[in-house]
Amino acid sequence: MTATQPEYLILDKIEAPIGAFLIATDPEGVLRAVDFWADEAELRRLLARQYGATRVETGQAPAPIRRAFEDYFAGDLTALDRIAVATVGTAFQRKVWAALRTIPAGETRSYGQLAAEIGAPTAMRAVGLANGQNPIAIVIPCHRVIGADGSLTGFGGGLPRKRWLLTHEGAAFRENRKDVLKGQTERQPELAL
Repeated sequence: MTATQPEYLILDKIEAPIGAFLIATDPEGVLRAVDFWADEAELRRLLARQYGATRVETGQAPAPIRRAFEDYFAGDLTALDRIAVATVGTAFQRKVWAALRTIPAGETRSYGQLAAEIGAPTAMRAVGLANGQNPIAIVIPCHRVIGADGSLTGFGGGLPRKRWLLTHEGAAFRENRKDVLKGQTERQPELAL
């Protein structure tokens, strides 16, 4: 999952039941980033931080990647497993992100469980920080990490999207009323379940 410097990146928009989002791929068809807010300027800033002066062009992602997203949202919960990804991050972050990809759809982990799985059982906060820095949401399924008590925890795409994704995958979680109320004031789309 370590990324080399791509010649250029292709920025595409995907429409989905959770709202439109942007993806960035490289010329080899490897997914480099997913941005839930469909904020092109913000995604370009993220890509510049990760890849420096690499050129970013608007275009269409490779058909297999677009098809994998379509299949996932249509109910094939393993479709995203077929997408090749490359990330830029510290060795610890990449270790966390690799562990996230091993969590099957329909299952969740707590930060503590994920920390134990990577051999750093006391690094729950560091795991949480790495989880929050994940540049390839959904495909590197950071939404599958919940609180130790089974409750929904923060998510860069917003709690309504996290709730939708976990429900779509059939995962068990516990609603935290305080988070639901707090989530109504965050920058989030209205999602109907």
